[in-house]
Amino acid sequence: MPAAEAAETRRRYRPELQGLRALAALLVVVYHVWLGRISGGVDVFFLISGFLITGQLVRAAGRGRIAFRPLWGRMVKRLFPAALTVLLAVLFLGMWLLPQDRWFQTIKEVFAAALYVENWRLAADSVDYFAQHNTASVVQHYWSLSIQGQFYLVWPLLIGLVAFAATRLRRSLTGSVAITLGVLFAVSLAFSIRLTATNQPLAYFHSLTRVWEFALGGLLALAIDRFVLPRLVRILLGWIGVAGLVTCGMILDVGEVFPGWAALWPTVSAALVIVAGATGSRAGADRFLSSRPLVYLGNLSYALYLWHWPVLLFYLVARHREAVGPLGGAVVIGVSLVLAAATYRFIEEPVRKSSIGERTPWGAYRFAVLAMLPVLLVAGTWQVVSTKKADFTIALDDENHPGAMARDPEAPKKTVPGKEALPPLIAVPNDWGGIPDARCTPSRFDQILEVCTSRPEGAPAKTIVAVGDSHMQQYLAAIKPMAEKNGYQVTFMLKGACPFSTTSDVMPGDPGCLAWNSAAQKEILAMRPDAVVALSTRDVRVGPTEKTPQGFVDQWKVLDRAGIPVVAIRDSPRPGFSPPTCIDTHGIKAPECTVPRNKLLAEPPYAKLKDVPENVSFLDFSDYFCGRGLCRPVVGNVLVYMDDNHVTASFMTTLSPVLERGMISALSW
Repeated sequence: MPAAEAAETRRRYRPELQGLRALAALLVVVYHVWLGRISGGVDVFFLISGFLITGQLVRAAGRGRIAFRPLWGRMVKRLFPAALTVLLAVLFLGMWLLPQDRWFQTIKEVFAAALYVENWRLAADSVDYFAQHNTASVVQHYWSLSIQGQFYLVWPLLIGLVAFAATRLRRSLTGSVAITLGVLFAVSLAFSIRLTATNQPLAYFHSLTRVWEFALGGLLALAIDRFVLPRLVRILLGWIGVAGLVTCGMILDVGEVFPGWAALWPTVSAALVIVAGATGSRAGADRFLSSRPLVYLGNLSYALYLWHWPVLLFYLVARHREAVGPLGGAVVIGVSLVLAAATYRFIEEPVRKSSIGERTPWGAYRFAVLAMLPVLLVAGTWQVVSTKKADFTIALDDENHPGAMARDPEAPKKTVPGKEALPPLIAVPNDWGGIPDARCTPSRFDQILEVCTSRPEGAPAKTIVAVGDSHMQQYLAAIKPMAEKNGYQVTFMLKGACPFSTTSDVMPGDPGCLAWNSAAQKEILAMRPDAVVALSTRDVRVGPTEKTPQGFVDQWKVLDRAGIPVVAIRDSPRPGFSPPTCIDTHGIKAPECTVPRNKLLAEPPYAKLKDVPENVSFLDFSDYFCGRGLCRPVVGNVLVYMDDNHVTASFMTTLSPVLERGMISALSW
């Protein structure tokens, strides 16, 4: 028997692949639960998928045709039952356990997960700085399933197209597929490296940055039976691969550097295990991976991956914790394993072995629609009910909800006891400050900067520029009523985690922030507004540690030389926890939700500065956020914070009269 044929005989059944799946799944679970890190195990799933389906498709094409409809039907029967079961469980448990401020996020991501576009949902959020403050979604791990679902849809079409072209051009099928996958591998890897370097959060969830991992698996499937390595070499390769998989997440910060070059670590490690194959040696890694416990865990790996993340997050929510200890982690993993075994035994296997899709050509697709319908209906109903519950309005003359004005010594208002605080907890995540009617255009100096302007009817009485990060955006809710009342034109230039400075203070050395600030400075100098509003301090940690960076002062000096006044507002204190979540858990008057003022605020740092230019006026609204002794989550029946550091637009709206009075006095308008 020729060597290639012998190799094909040995490799036809690959029990070690189930063990490899089990190892990857266990690494994902253990790293998530106990280490709070990412293991790189998902990349192994991608490579194995590419390896298996490419071989299957090329063999089918070699026999004459790829039967697309039954192929996708089998995938539906294999993927949908467990995935949709977990989503349905998440919906019901989410209504019961999740804080209201996480409902909308959960609903939208369940929709995305059910439709296999969760990776794009997270990619959109990854480039939206404000969405990054969402607490981890209960179904965010479906991003990898979404990419796999997209792959299973596109890959058969790709191989079918290559097979058709190879037949018409009388080319080798295997060679044509290999060339195609080689090009895909190179292009996708190059794109992955570039995007990871420029926008890693987006790259992590982008489908095209992962194509090379599937292509690598496909190339391996085409080449693996064309060479035979000595057994000793294969034993060594197998254990090197296993060691590489286990240590990847320990050495690399996967969540920060993947996919890019770094993702070659787990994929090449998995490829080495596959190349090692069945060594027939008691010392081989395949003996370990082919053991009955690991093969069984390999059968459970899909369901285990689906269950472990929601079980972990629901455990944390129910126990009011941010991390699990050794015992808690064991409970999470144990429950996940039990649920995975039950799902495999009573849902996955019965559906897979059923006659669904065999009696009628479209049976599997009708099953898919019927299986998806309950998830979409429950999520849709929850969405409708939640939207009605989130409906609210707040106005400056609302005596029941005076907000900041309840602490205004010049216009005290009496808070009415027993009135529900606004905004409703469910509406808090969307209560961002903004000016909806503003028109936005890219800057003429650098397109990284977006310049947005809201103009009054007729000639503006004054022009104001608000510039800085998300904490400056908060003040748009206070600036808007003042501008509408007085006929001011408001221009705002905002970039998350990038206050107005000559340096990158939040993320030192960030070239994007430096370029953005340079363009913002040029825009302001060209506009010559009547006033610029920016922050006077920054504080990225909890406690009285705020400071006024020199980069802030240097920007003020540039504007001073141009004769442009600056109103510098002290940053709002950071409670260090989410007051809305605390209220939802413990109640609005719970001491856990209140922080002593001296733990958050000290003497303002700009008071000690000696080189402040004359064009700068400082405003400090700390007394409106915190009383003399305590910083409470609700002031004047209005929620102050929307998360652990951002202020609600509702509270800022009630602060508008105070801001107006302060600016007019400071600027002598």
